[in-house]
Amino acid sequence: MSSVRHLMYNRWLFHCSTSPSVNTSVCWHGRQKRLFSTTKRRITIMPAWVIDQYGGNDVLRFTKNASFPVITYPNEVIIKVNAAGLNPIDVGMRGGYGASSLSMKRDPLNLMQNGMEFPLILGRDVSGVIMECGLDVKYFTERDEVWAAIPPWKQGSLAEFVVLSANEISRKPKLLSHREAAAIPYVATTSWSALVNTGGLSKDNCAKKRILILGGSGGVGTFAIQMLKAWGAHVTVTCSQNAEWFVRDLGADHVVDYTSGPVEKPLSELEKFDLILDNVGGETERWALTLLKPWSGAKYVTLVTPFLQNTDLLGIADGMMQTAATVATKALKHLVKGVHYRWGFFAPSGPALDEISEMVDAGQIRAVVEETFSFSQVPHAFEKMEKGHARGKTVVQISEEDDYS
Repeated sequence: MSSVRHLMYNRWLFHCSTSPSVNTSVCWHGRQKRLFSTTKRRITIMPAWVIDQYGGNDVLRFTKNASFPVITYPNEVIIKVNAAGLNPIDVGMRGGYGASSLSMKRDPLNLMQNGMEFPLILGRDVSGVIMECGLDVKYFTERDEVWAAIPPWKQGSLAEFVVLSANEISRKPKLLSHREAAAIPYVATTSWSALVNTGGLSKDNCAKKRILILGGSGGVGTFAIQMLKAWGAHVTVTCSQNAEWFVRDLGADHVVDYTSGPVEKPLSELEKFDLILDNVGGETERWALTLLKPWSGAKYVTLVTPFLQNTDLLGIADGMMQTAATVATKALKHLVKGVHYRWGFFAPSGPALDEISEMVDAGQIRAVVEETFSFSQVPHAFEKMEKGHARGKTVVQISEEDDYS
């Protein structure tokens, strides 16, 4: 009987493989043999929102013929996108912000022609399900629910599928839906990079430290408040009056309203700080570092840096030289006064998201979603980002009911 079943199975497999519209494969997993089939269209193209040139909202284009992502390295995975989060950097990238540096990152040997990044898919947050794993992926398996912050030099999440390294992803928090999860990864890893990697903070040394967050009601600020409070820090925040109740609800201990006048004076009357996270930039550097405790290892970390702007205006070589000279000059200037001046940057990190996921499931961090758009409303989502908001994230939900035919 087993030989008959084997013969019938082989004849059925041969019939499927000769069908003109079906691509049939056999996947071995341990000792189990799994048959799956997809149309040829589904394995070569997918729906996505792309841009073919830099510009305004009018350059956004929906297509059903975007190239299906493929696994190039054995540590990569393909993720079916359930929800994507938008960030201000997506709006900037749409207009060409950072194009020189990001092109160098995509093509370090300069083998491709100018404009080879197009069609470009935006979207820096993703929450979804793993559909395929590379041969060296050990920690994840197919059908795992994951989330990630997508590096700006990679194709983004405003598509049906995306490819990422296993080092960049993490298992999605169990308490969050995909929509909620898509609101966290990019701001979380940016905050983590600034506060932990650059600022030297951790859950073991943060207790009772005094932290000042300039511009605390934005995405990075609202996440940083929650993480620092979970680690036992005292957090002071600057924001507008109408956002005060919001940041206090997230855990801020003291709030200074910047709409009521210059914040330098009320902040200077407070006890000095161990670390300042600056999300504002500009003139804040002129006075903010005087608020730090001198000769105690106190740090000023700003996320508003001229690095990408320099490389866009001056080119890669001259831009990097100008950037290095600027940061070295500022660091030395403030070091002689007993405080440390640092630049913070986004850094993708699956291990960081692992710890953040635990904090979310422990109830220490919550998702803050401002508004959710369907996949067909992506241009409207970008318009929302351009207008600016201070109380949460713009999320694009990609549902099973979306028509990809």
